[in-house]
Amino acid sequence: MKAFVLSPRKLIIFFFSLFFSTPALSDTHITADICIYGGTSAGVMAAYTAAKLGKTVVLIEPGTMLGGMSSGGLSFTDVGHKESITGLSREFYRRLGPYYRKKEAFQFEPHAAEEVFQSFLKQLPLVTLMYSQRLAGIGKDGTRLTSIEIESVANPAVRQTILARVFVDCTYEGDLMARAGVSYAVGREANKTYREKNNGFFFSMNNPHQFPDNIDPYIVPGQPSSGLIYGVVNGKLEPGGTGDHRIQAFNYRICLTDETSNQVPITQPGDYDPARYELLLRLMAAQPEKRSLSDYLAFRPLPNRKWDINANGPFSTDLIGENYDYPEADYQTRGQIALRHENHIRGLLYFLANDTRVSASIRQEMRKWGYPRDEYVRYNNFTPQLYVREARRMVSDYVMTEANCLGTESVDDGVAQASYMMDSHQVQRLVVTYKGKAMVKNEGDVQMEVKKPYPVSYRSIVPKESECTNLLVPVCLSSSHIAYGSIRMEPVFMQLGQASGVAAVMSLLAEKPIQQIDVSLLQKELRFDSLVVNPVILPEGAAWNAYVFPNPATTFLSVQLFGVQNEILSTQLFDTQGRSVYQSSQFIESVDKEITVNVADVPRGVYLINLQTSQRRFSKRILLR
Repeated sequence: MKAFVLSPRKLIIFFFSLFFSTPALSDTHITADICIYGGTSAGVMAAYTAAKLGKTVVLIEPGTMLGGMSSGGLSFTDVGHKESITGLSREFYRRLGPYYRKKEAFQFEPHAAEEVFQSFLKQLPLVTLMYSQRLAGIGKDGTRLTSIEIESVANPAVRQTILARVFVDCTYEGDLMARAGVSYAVGREANKTYREKNNGFFFSMNNPHQFPDNIDPYIVPGQPSSGLIYGVVNGKLEPGGTGDHRIQAFNYRICLTDETSNQVPITQPGDYDPARYELLLRLMAAQPEKRSLSDYLAFRPLPNRKWDINANGPFSTDLIGENYDYPEADYQTRGQIALRHENHIRGLLYFLANDTRVSASIRQEMRKWGYPRDEYVRYNNFTPQLYVREARRMVSDYVMTEANCLGTESVDDGVAQASYMMDSHQVQRLVVTYKGKAMVKNEGDVQMEVKKPYPVSYRSIVPKESECTNLLVPVCLSSSHIAYGSIRMEPVFMQLGQASGVAAVMSLLAEKPIQQIDVSLLQKELRFDSLVVNPVILPEGAAWNAYVFPNPATTFLSVQLFGVQNEILSTQLFDTQGRSVYQSSQFIESVDKEITVNVADVPRGVYLINLQTSQRRFSKRILLR
């Protein structure tokens, strides 16, 4: 197994093998080394990685669009600490850069993201990509998955069997994980479960997404017998930290534009009912000073006069409390839940633009917006990807918790870095009695700072060995609710997808369960691919990291440095025989510095670039062509 870390010669062999091996197909059976279920951002990176390492891959996407939320509307990236975004995750944002004449782009248009994900899989004959197919069953022998059965979304009677040696569940729902008999949780754990402070029931009167006091919850104000207005429930104020089955709210991250020549009008949905927005009217009446559209919708700027729209305030695009059944629901019920969310948002936009009870200033402002005509053309200009912020979460031998996020507990088997704050959207909307008066309040919103990047454990993406020995779960990973609020960001999912792809190949080569691979070798392989999983922290607290691009290269290499300051940097290129073919040194003054290496005169081939300071050495394989 020690031979797994690929030498340049082996890398050439892997590249060569791409042209001579493809998945075996028949009318009803497909055989591959690795089966990946879910064409999310994680799924694309897992497939790309495994195929580049010479293994045949079947990538199955239940929908018709690659990239999950990264192409499905989350276009204003939840970055956290930018230096923590590395490997293929960083490469994704680098590939978006040329669309906007930039080195990299963390704010981008949805169609550009989909094209970039497609570019990862182009010219990879080892990958068989299947759209509009969903999980219908599994085959299992002891602790090993042997196959999955998939059905056509359009015609469920049409089924196929996928035979593989390793499986990767990259869905937001964890459907394959659950079918495989792997332990998982849904909802919020009690604080006492993992000795946390911010999990479970979380109620605060003072946060920016809470209703002001004295908003009446009843259809006829002051009359409980008239019933509750839409979206409000008679719940109970539990003790803080109490566990339950509820999950944070979903929405669609829609894209809007104010460019009139590129607009599709906002129209009312088929089941439009203005009574569903009565609570919003009461909120507006309670805060008459808030007369801007941005008080009720979060606008995040994208290129070309487009905007990523998210929830803002106590009543917005999140459909609070309508998703509890989603994780365990059948496909038909999930479709109905998704449609309710879509209609909620379409109706909200129409309501804000047209209902005369809304202030004239907000109505006038809303009428300036429309759906971009050049986005989601196949889907009537509305994203098909429901923002499933959280569904099932695996429970494996190691559970990521609040302690990991806060840095009070760390792991030595990290295969990715996370750095975003612990972020949970609202969970429920309750009737609360305060000072003798019933009023509406939200519950569940948590936003806790994460001060620095932290490693995500390899053990958290593999099941217990007693349950399944050839499945990786990089999206619905083993994490508490509150820790998942930090980990659940697209840049992290892409890193974990890449790590899963490498781990799957290692498991095949070693002929070992995925729990028994040498994680230190996995980490070494990821470091060679510029996925720094355990950053070195310099005395002043800066993480040393580097990113080399493009790869493959032709004339120039760019090296982006992070955390190097007042240091002499030595740059060397070594050929496959270990001979130095390029060497330079220069003094680096600034913390974030980009240098250029001229490789025009270096013979074409595979090389190792070595970057070294007094603090650390960084190496990466590169291809000159």
